[in-house]
Amino acid sequence: MMDDILEILQNDARITPAEISKMTGKKTSDIEKSIKKYEKDGVIVKYKTVLNRDLIEDNSSSVRALIEVSITPQKDVGFDHIAERIYSFQEVTSCYLVSGTYDLLVVVEGENIQTVSNFVALKLSPMENVRSTATHFLLKKYKEDGQILKKKKEGKRLNISL
Repeated sequence: MMDDILEILQNDARITPAEISKMTGKKTSDIEKSIKKYEKDGVIVKYKTVLNRDLIEDNSSSVRALIEVSITPQKDVGFDHIAERIYSFQEVTSCYLVSGTYDLLVVVEGENIQTVSNFVALKLSPMENVRSTATHFLLKKYKEDGQILKKKKEGKRLNISL
């Protein structure tokens, strides 16, 4: 079971130790010590803001894709070595070992579809031990990191009568 401090921070990273103290009944100083220890030990890796890019006026047209990757594991290192090589590319934002019909799920971001396609064709697919890939471009986000993304308000449509 996850520590209640971690659960609270995972839901809202901006919450203060004093607010967590009120919620949990623990001393603020103990909460501050716990948070510092979690950060030092690498349990808390990063604080993150979830953005709804559809609502940003100056929205750069970056493209995200989920890429299924089937690989041949290497002797003595399994999937880890090839996964490390893949997640080292700057285009890769996330990389997961998964069960099922493929081995890795790789999340890639690029300026446009061509950038992502070039990454797959020129960097990922030719790698030794990569057997196959299947690319799925993200068209729309409804929910991310547990947060429902609100839609941009549409202009009212006028009724047309003949």
